Amino acid sequence: MTTTDLSLSPAAAKRISAIGAAEGRPMMLRVAVEGGGCSGFQYQFDLVDTAEADDLRVELDGAAALVDEMSYVMLKGSVIDFVDELAGAEFRIRNPNAKSSCGCGVSFSI
Repeated sequence: MTTTDLSLSPAAAKRISAIGAAEGRPMMLRVAVEGGGCSGFQYQFDLVDTAEADDLRVELDGAAALVDEMSYVMLKGSVIDFVDELAGAEFRIRNPNAKSSCGCGVSFSI
């Protein structure tokens, strides 16, 4: 099922497509929220080539991200982004539901 309450930034869509091109097959970014980290929850990112039956799908420009239903509750309204900075390149979540995050930005609380 496709959702509109979660979105991919153009930078994230471009990076997912570039990874798929480098792998020689379409890839999707799986985003999940897990318990852990110093603030209570943390994001988990994986690259996959198949979706699970209950995944929610977010698409932009032919690129796709997948989110399970449990994680979606905490990600609703978020933007999945990709940043390439001097400190490194990574996928990030801009989550309006996060009330606080740790100093390094890896974990968050709701």
